Amino acid sequence: MADNTKKLGFFARIAKYFRDAKGEFKKIVWPSKKQVWNNVAVILAMVLIFAVLTWGVDYIFAFLRDLLLRQF
Repeated sequence: MADNTKKLGFFARIAKYFRDAKGEFKKIVWPSKKQVWNNVAVILAMVLIFAVLTWGVDYIFAFLRDLLLRQF
């Protein structure tokens, strides 16, 4: 197959590339609207959970820092 590609001219290789790409695009299966919204909901929930966890850890460290600084 590599020998066959080398025999093609420059523009023929470009045309073959776009034909192959068009064939690959036909194989794409897009998610349904319901699947997209479910994925969005999961992502937003995870972002919210990690934001709350990050805030909580930051709050604890700030509290411990202030507690430590009050000692000196």
